[in-house]
Amino acid sequence: MNNLQQTVRVGLFFLLGLALIWVTFETLSGGKIFKDKGYTVIAGFDTLKSLKPGDEVRMAGVKVGEVQRTQLAGRRAEAILRIDSNVKIKADAVATISMQGLIGTNSISIDLGSMNVPDLEPGAEIRTRESADLNTVMSQIGDLGKKLEGALGSLGSALTGDGKSPGIVQKVDQLVTENRENVQKTTSNLASISDKVNKGEGTLGKLINDPKLHDELVSTLGDIKQGAAEAKTFLANAQSIVDQVKAGKGPLGTLVFDQKAGDDLKATIATLRDVSDKISNGQGTLGKLLNDDSMLRDAQSIMKKADRALDGLDDTGPITALGVVARGLF
Repeated sequence: MNNLQQTVRVGLFFLLGLALIWVTFETLSGGKIFKDKGYTVIAGFDTLKSLKPGDEVRMAGVKVGEVQRTQLAGRRAEAILRIDSNVKIKADAVATISMQGLIGTNSISIDLGSMNVPDLEPGAEIRTRESADLNTVMSQIGDLGKKLEGALGSLGSALTGDGKSPGIVQKVDQLVTENRENVQKTTSNLASISDKVNKGEGTLGKLINDPKLHDELVSTLGDIKQGAAEAKTFLANAQSIVDQVKAGKGPLGTLVFDQKAGDDLKATIATLRDVSDKISNGQGTLGKLLNDDSMLRDAQSIMKKADRALDGLDDTGPITALGVVARGLF
């Protein structure tokens, strides 16, 4: 019985040892008996910061390899990256050094690149981009704090003064003290105006408190709106007329744009001017009638003879009257 218990204990101890060995194996090698050698690519940086062999290489957040070793190459630092053989990196992909938390280790982060770009060959150099590390960020924060402290000091001096000249607060206090009486008068005037408005006094008070005045104002605004609409219609009609004139339509458009109509109008004006000149010069019947006094005198003489002949018709018969008129005229 004791031998059986001892055998069971040895077996359990052996199984526990195997479990510990398996956990250690899973932790150190990811559960792979033969580690995938993959292929290498070179990433060059101005500085590798705290990057070291064994740090992870991630693509889109997924681990695809690790840093195999680091080395100096002239005036730059290079990281030799081992990439899993089943992962392909595009030729335009970019690698950056990223931090795994504030106190974590660094890692290499590679973007996916473009789909229509060929894959990166083994041993080739991948494009890189520098990124700010924690020390640089903290240094920039320190510089920003110094600038902020200086700005706050300048603001404090501007507000409270520097002993030689008063600050903004002192100037405002002095301004309020000097104009306290004016401020009180202004406040009193505003209170008086508000009281009058509440009582319906003045134009503004009536406008606010008198519904009739409000309705009249609304009606006036409606009339103004209607007048504006009518003016808009008038302008539209005027624009239509102008468009018709420009198109040569209507009498005015024909007169402005029709060459023949313009020539006819010029000829008519020239004819009227010629007739006017002839009349002024006494040419023609109308010109002689207007300019020759003898024709006017003859006409007046004929009218007098006709008047005398008519006076002699009262006591004569028709035939005698005809003879009297003939003798009177001729």
